[in-house]
Amino acid sequence: MAVLVGRKAPDFKANAVVDGGTIVSDFTLSQFKGKYVVLFFYPKDFTFVCPTELHAFQEKIAEFEARGVQLIAVSTDTEQSHWGWLQMSKNEGGIKGITYPLVADTNKTISYNYDVLNGTWGWNDDEEMEATAELIAYRGLFLIDKEGNVRHQLVNDLPLGRNVDEAIRMVDALQFNEENGEVCPANWVKGASAMSASHEGVAEYLAAH
Repeated sequence: MAVLVGRKAPDFKANAVVDGGTIVSDFTLSQFKGKYVVLFFYPKDFTFVCPTELHAFQEKIAEFEARGVQLIAVSTDTEQSHWGWLQMSKNEGGIKGITYPLVADTNKTISYNYDVLNGTWGWNDDEEMEATAELIAYRGLFLIDKEGNVRHQLVNDLPLGRNVDEAIRMVDALQFNEENGEVCPANWVKGASAMSASHEGVAEYLAAH
């Protein structure tokens, strides 16, 4: 699994559904340069863990927006599939009410470039294409800064849902470091004390905790 932290986030141009129902054909990551982005991948539309995650991000969207963060979701489904799922109510297992963009990675290149694509593919002796598993995205999450650099990444296996509050905590930690120059120790949360990146700073922090 590739580590993208410290590198430029791979750009892409793809079809997407925005504002809960409008299909666009020229959606890019680079259009959000100058903003923080939380880009997250999920396996499939019309499934089980996925809608819980999508709704959980929507429930916290005001907190992300207050921090200047753009949420973007990606799966390997088509934009038509995204649109159809957005028409279904929450109590039917749908995602009606989601307002952040859903990107359609139908050719799987975005998932591949972020190294979150489940399975590999190739050709057998009869020159027939084969895949080792279903080519869908793992639950990858990438925190991208204003310059387009990946600063945090997390990849969960297919059955394991994410903690949205942890994504917010990582945004807070990044922004605190950028604004104050101090580093954030284990279990740091917004409003807690941090420390200078020095032996003296570590010693002082540990002595106080």
